[in-house]
Amino acid sequence: MQTKSFGEYLLYATFGIVMGIILSMGGFADFEQVHTLFLLQNIPLLLVFIGAIVLSMLGFLVFFRQHDIVRKTYNSGTVPGSIMFGVGWAMTGACPSIALVQLGEGQMAAGLTVVGIVTGIWFYRKIAAPAFQLDTGVCGE
Repeated sequence: MQTKSFGEYLLYATFGIVMGIILSMGGFADFEQVHTLFLLQNIPLLLVFIGAIVLSMLGFLVFFRQHDIVRKTYNSGTVPGSIMFGVGWAMTGACPSIALVQLGEGQMAAGLTVVGIVTGIWFYRKIAAPAFQLDTGVCGE
């Protein structure tokens, strides 16, 4: 894997900060608002969510155009992992990026969410993946 330049890190950091500001300003770090989003009662927040998806898609498009990444195949852990991700999001009101936004806002309880995320990744890589012979790599590895 090739070494990244300072400019690349700066670009990624800028992208992440801009996305975090947009999500924070949109109210996506507030559990009650996220709850109303999933009940389809908060259309403005739904539009912020769609905007974040579009911004992420653009970021990935830029990344994939600059890097030759081998596309990974589907594996049997995708569906259970997706379900676990959704359950965690429902329990905490935060996906991984929102947990970092919440920490940036000073919501210290989000630290528990981050600990849960790190623990889940560790559990998957050290215990679940070897037991079920699942891929432990990430994009770019």
